[in-house]
Amino acid sequence: MDQQSKDLESIIEAFGTIGAALTICDKDLVLLYMNDKSGAAFDSQGGLSLVGSNLEACHKPESVAAMRKMLTTEKPNVYTVFKQGSKKLIWQGVWKSGGSVGGLVEISIPLPDEIPHFDRG
Repeated sequence: MDQQSKDLESIIEAFGTIGAALTICDKDLVLLYMNDKSGAAFDSQGGLSLVGSNLEACHKPESVAAMRKMLTTEKPNVYTVFKQGSKKLIWQGVWKSGGSVGGLVEISIPLPDEIPHFDRG
C-alpha cells in the first residue's frame, strides 16, 4: 500500500472515531459515508446500512430544497438544536473535488451545557 493510501485510510479511521456525527453525500444526494456516530444517530432508520441510499427518500421536500440550494450557492447552513436532552451544533456545507462541488457534508457536534467564549481578535 502506498503512503497516500495509508494516509487516506488513517483519515477515514479518524473520522470514524471523532466525537461528532459525520455524514457525507454526493451532489445527487446519495449517501457516501456515515461514521459510527452518524450511523447510531440514524439507527432507527437503518443506521450505517443507509449508505448508498438517496436522502430525498427520507427528508421532507423543504429539506431537500435546502440541500439543493446549498449545492448551488455553496453557502453553509449552521444552527444549533436541542434534541433528546442534548444540545448540538449542526454544520452543513459543500465538499469539493477538483474545484467542483462534489456533494454535502453534515457535522453534528454535541455541545456541553456551558461553552466558554473567547474573543481573540
